Amino acid sequence: MKSLKIAVSGIAIALSLILFTILNFTYTPEVVTNPSQYYQERPLHSRDGIGKFYQGREIAKVMGHQELLWLERPSREIQEQPNKVVEALNLNPTDVVADIGAGTGYFSFRMASLVPKGKVYAVDIQPEMLDVINFFKIEDRVTNVDSVLGTVSNPNLPENSIDVALMVDAYHEFEYPREMMDALVKSLRSGGRVVLVEYRQENPLIPIKNLHKMTQKQVKKEMNAVGLSWKETQEFLPQQHFIVFQKNV
Repeated sequence: MKSLKIAVSGIAIALSLILFTILNFTYTPEVVTNPSQYYQERPLHSRDGIGKFYQGREIAKVMGHQELLWLERPSREIQEQPNKVVEALNLNPTDVVADIGAGTGYFSFRMASLVPKGKVYAVDIQPEMLDVINFFKIEDRVTNVDSVLGTVSNPNLPENSIDVALMVDAYHEFEYPREMMDALVKSLRSGGRVVLVEYRQENPLIPIKNLHKMTQKQVKKEMNAVGLSWKETQEFLPQQHFIVFQKNV
C-alpha cells in the first residue's frame, strides 16, 4: 500500500509539471535569426516572453498602450509609493532627468516639480503614450517635460546630457537591452546615475508574473556589461528593488 501511494504521488507530481509547462510555456516554430552576438532565440519559451534571451534572462512582452489606465491606477500609490521613489533620487533643481519607458508620465511629472531649472525627458517607444504625456503637459501647464519618441534600441537622447536616468518596471521589457543601455550610457554625463526599480524576483510570493520581476543579481550583471558600476540598493519599497548605478567616466 505504501509503495502504491508513493507511485500515485509521483504520477501526480509528473502530471502537475506537465500541466505547468503547458500553461506557462509556448512553442514558436519559426525562430527569427538575430545577427546580434548578445541574444539567443529559443522556440520553447514562456507565454509572457518573446522567446529572446539576454544574459540568461528571457525578455518579457511589452505592456502596450492599451493598458495605459493600469499605469494610472490609484493602487500604485500604495503598492509602488512613487513619491518615495522620487524623493530617493535626491534630485537637484538643475538636473536633467530621463524617464525611460515613461508611459503616461506617471513619474515624469512627479520629477518635473523637483527640477524647476532642469528638465525631464519622458521617453517611450509608443506614440500613443507620448500623446497622453503631451495632453497632461498642456492640461497642467508643465513646461519642463519633453516627450521623446525612442526606438527599441535607442532612447534618442543627446550625448553627455543626462544626470539621472530612471527606469520603473520597464527595463525587463526592452527588446534590445544591450543596445538600449549602450546608447543610454552615452547620454549620461560623467558621474551620471541610472536607477532601476524592478519587482523583486527573489520573492516568489510577490503577485507579479515571473518575467516582469528581476533579481538584484541579474540587474547587476546586465548593468555591469555596459560599464555601469553598482552604487547602492535600497529596499524601502514593499515589493520592488531600488538599485542605483553610476557612470564613472
